[in-house]
Amino acid sequence: MREGFRPTVPRDGSSFPHLTHAYTQVAAVVRDRGLLRRAYGFYGGVGAVILAGFAGALAGFILLGHSWFQLLIAGALGILLTQTAFITHEAAHKQVLAGGPANDRLARILACGVVGVSLSWWNTKHNRHHANPNKMGKDPDIDMDTISFVEEDAVSATGLRALITRRQGWLFFPLLTLEGLNLHRLGLQHLLGRGEVKGRATELTLIAVRFLAFWVPVFWFLPIGMAFAFVGVQLAVFGVYMGASFAPNHKGMPVIARDAKLDFFSKQVRTSRNVAGGWWATSLMGGLNYQVEHHLFPSMPRPHLAKARLLVREQCRTLDVPYTETSLFRSYAIVVRYLNEVGLAARDPFECHVVSRFRRV
Repeated sequence: MREGFRPTVPRDGSSFPHLTHAYTQVAAVVRDRGLLRRAYGFYGGVGAVILAGFAGALAGFILLGHSWFQLLIAGALGILLTQTAFITHEAAHKQVLAGGPANDRLARILACGVVGVSLSWWNTKHNRHHANPNKMGKDPDIDMDTISFVEEDAVSATGLRALITRRQGWLFFPLLTLEGLNLHRLGLQHLLGRGEVKGRATELTLIAVRFLAFWVPVFWFLPIGMAFAFVGVQLAVFGVYMGASFAPNHKGMPVIARDAKLDFFSKQVRTSRNVAGGWWATSLMGGLNYQVEHHLFPSMPRPHLAKARLLVREQCRTLDVPYTETSLFRSYAIVVRYLNEVGLAARDPFECHVVSRFRRV
């Protein structure tokens, strides 16, 4: 098997030894070393940098006027909104402030009022993912969308979706240019649905205010064509940056069968992948590069994840549990290859076997 690649065949619970006390042991050391304490200075500093970035983008927008260099401002906004989304993600996990309600308020303001995505929708989806990462029928992050993440979904693809699925590895990053728009759509669809939604009125109000504050000035001050280009670039950069930060975390790692029973430590470690790179990777990916540690300790502040990594790696070494970590670009190569392998299940069964064989190379 090629290095770094993980098969898409679901693994049952008997495939992994049951490690009853593995998590409690490492969690005790984490608590003793104070790695779950809040990091107010860090988040205050990151918040100040992001705020300064928005101020600079606003100044640039005003000064540039009717210039196509405005698209650089749009790209910068996509980056700033993604960095804000990282803080939102951390606040939703209770990493930023001391109390749960305070974190929830901060996360809702940032998610709806700045990023423009429903926090209620995100929490519903993301909490299910954390409870059962890469588990068939449980993890919404491997549910079929435009992309098929497991072979049984790829097999069912027909028409245009089948055409995309056969080449979905190569199309993955181009398709991410639409992911920003998709995140806004899914959030609104959730808020406007008939089901019970926590904070529905608050979130809709924040999103409406955010829409007026962000996009009315763009269409008011810029020519119509330039305004649409501005919005398109911002959404594309936001979508690619978000997808490129979250995709390396689990795609290509073991897929767990629906009826499998795994202990918490095995379930979280074996399905997660870290991205090497230290401080620069942490800054670029908002701490998502320490995915193993984030899944074991979701409320751990970003600055403490690197120290927790040393403890978790040692525990994995002691228990002979695979601990996966690779470079950022290597992780992207794994994701592309994994998706292409899954996509082969959508190929025409009557296709020439010679062509099929060469497509696998």
